[in-house]
Amino acid sequence: MAQVMFTSADDVLAAYLSGEIDHHSAQMLRQQIDAELSARLPARLILDFGGVTFMDSSGVGLILGRARRMQATEGQLVVQQAPDSIKKMLDLARVEYQ
Repeated sequence: MAQVMFTSADDVLAAYLSGEIDHHSAQMLRQQIDAELSARLPARLILDFGGVTFMDSSGVGLILGRARRMQATEGQLVVQQAPDSIKKMLDLARVEYQ
């Protein structure tokens, strides 16, 4: 089961993801992240995948949806700490990461 922990400083919201991201957990993560975005209205959202052990295409949808949401408010999305297995999927989807 995937989990997310948040930290916030200034205009930056960081979401630290862990576990397995599949269809069911992606929906839960989406709701939790969107609730934090609505409450904090950050200029920058960091999605940290350092603790993610598995991700299917639902995870890519999670990223793309949050990117659209940040673009709508002229904010920025940063994807970081993706394991190599996830980087391959992000490359195929043309998602930039650090």
